[in-house]
Amino acid sequence: MKKRRRFTPEFKARVVLDVITGIESQAEACRKHGLGPNLLALWKTAFLERAHLVFDSDSARSVEQARIAELEQVLGRMTLENEILKKTSSRTA
Repeated sequence: MKKRRRFTPEFKARVVLDVITGIESQAEACRKHGLGPNLLALWKTAFLERAHLVFDSDSARSVEQARIAELEQVLGRMTLENEILKKTSSRTA
């Protein structure tokens, strides 16, 4: 039985960009990389749906970064509490 091929996101993006920009036609890209036209169309659709993320504003990213920092602080406190509880439970046992 033939193993399934796995393609990296970078490869998919490069192939789709080549097709979109006109460097290669869809048929050329399919022949060159041994892809089915339906698979390439699926990649293209997914790529175009996510293309707007490239142009997201910095404010959205800063909100995400603030949320990540907040969650890291919570995780740090919980880890510290967990260590304290482990020490106290081992002393009482």
